[in-house]
Amino acid sequence: MHCRAALAQIDPTLGNLDANMALHLEAAHAAAARGADVCLFPELSLTGYFLRDQTPEVALRWDDSRLKPLLELSRRITLGIGLVERGDDERLYNSYALLEDGRVLGVHRKVHLVTYGMFDDARDFAAGERVAVMHSKHGRFGVLICEDMWHFSAAWLHFLAEADAILVPSASPGRGVRAGGEEGLHSARIWNRLQDALALLFQTWIVYVNRVGSEDGLIFSGGSRVVDPFGEERVRLPLLETGAVELLLDSETLRRARVATPLRRDERPHLVASEIARICGLRAP
Repeated sequence: MHCRAALAQIDPTLGNLDANMALHLEAAHAAAARGADVCLFPELSLTGYFLRDQTPEVALRWDDSRLKPLLELSRRITLGIGLVERGDDERLYNSYALLEDGRVLGVHRKVHLVTYGMFDDARDFAAGERVAVMHSKHGRFGVLICEDMWHFSAAWLHFLAEADAILVPSASPGRGVRAGGEEGLHSARIWNRLQDALALLFQTWIVYVNRVGSEDGLIFSGGSRVVDPFGEERVRLPLLETGAVELLLDSETLRRARVATPLRRDERPHLVASEIARICGLRAP
């Protein structure tokens, strides 16, 4: 891995594919002009988040002609985009795709749908059934969409598959402004702690891309950032504002972290598989 990744912290327009497509093309062209190899967008970046009855109307198949401008641009810069995917079985998925060299390199369908608090993903989406690393010319990328990141097992699977970077597209609202002069949002601080911990435990780059703007009275917090394999923040975008930033992701930093503390070498996934089988009353592998 040796690539310059751009984080595009955008404010999509709910349900407006044309406007959001133009926003993607503008941001990606600008990132490419600045020398980025990869441009990454937030969760459901092509559609907005609280779609509800609009969900079927904005769903796309991979052969939809409206995706052609992005596919063409991916010959110049690898793109990570969020959209509503219409599967062959007509089910709808909250999906994130990497586009590279004019093709769909890989797709992650959100595995852990949020069904608590203000969220009801399961109302409109089917859950994904796979967590797999995508093999780009720039490195091995694992994708976890927002809530997926909160389930340790999903990130652990990418760790076992030796992902170079875990990409976390998100549409996380800002909540919990604290009194007493402390800056920032409580929700953003919790997200940062989670990213720092998983980067350190799994010795991988964590690239978090959150959106901004508002929908249905909720404000999305932004705060996109990159954490290195030592658990140290390398770059961060401001809260609540659109913006973009680039950072070099490199294998040398990965190597130094993994040599210093060889956690992957000493991991025992077969023991975990055996214990899960015992707990679930299944036959051990």
